[in-house]
Amino acid sequence: WTIIPMLKKQTSIRPTGERFPGYDVLSKRLTPSWNQKTRDVVTHRLSVGPEPRFFTAEELRTVIAIAARIVPQPRTRPPIPVAAFVDGKLHQRKADGYRQAKMPSEQDAWRRALRALDVEAAAAFGKTFHELGADQQDLLLLQMQKGELHDPAWGGMPPDVFFKMRMARDIVHAYYAHPTAWSEIGWGGPASPRGYVRMGFNERDAWEAAEVKDGDVTTAKRKNRRVG
Repeated sequence: WTIIPMLKKQTSIRPTGERFPGYDVLSKRLTPSWNQKTRDVVTHRLSVGPEPRFFTAEELRTVIAIAARIVPQPRTRPPIPVAAFVDGKLHQRKADGYRQAKMPSEQDAWRRALRALDVEAAAAFGKTFHELGADQQDLLLLQMQKGELHDPAWGGMPPDVFFKMRMARDIVHAYYAHPTAWSEIGWGGPASPRGYVRMGFNERDAWEAAEVKDGDVTTAKRKNRRVG
């Protein structure tokens, strides 16, 4: 993992121009591409509210600030509620099924790290983390990534291990669990019950998104209007 390139004042995680113009994965919602289980899962994810169930209000503000630096989002659409997804996972005690030996439980790790990050922010800049400017937040996250934060508030938990094994992982997974991100990367959601037919290299099933090739946006957009 490295976030160094991602911490350079980005406002969008998308490249210049859309790779899958006109594609909206939610157009599959009532088509044979998705079964009822997929529809139910997507409906639940779209209904996640902003109120925290695991984090305190102050902790959630810090998670929102961290997520904005790890997965900055374009201002041209409603943001994916990354922090709320992380909050929901911790509230439901959904775990990876394994734990790095130097790490406490996921819930304890997040709470400890958020508290320690605010202590580090106050020592370095006199403010809590979410009150800092983007450059200052980036500096602290980079120091966390490199294991260069050492306040006793970490309680023996290695900051770099938390960054790699917990924080970045949970935030990126939360982002790409949302249908908005699926549309951005041209993913159609679970392939059940329709399944894949064209299995060769660089082949596309009719229900998959079409990517822009050789700058031909018009053709990709026309194909994506028929995806379902």
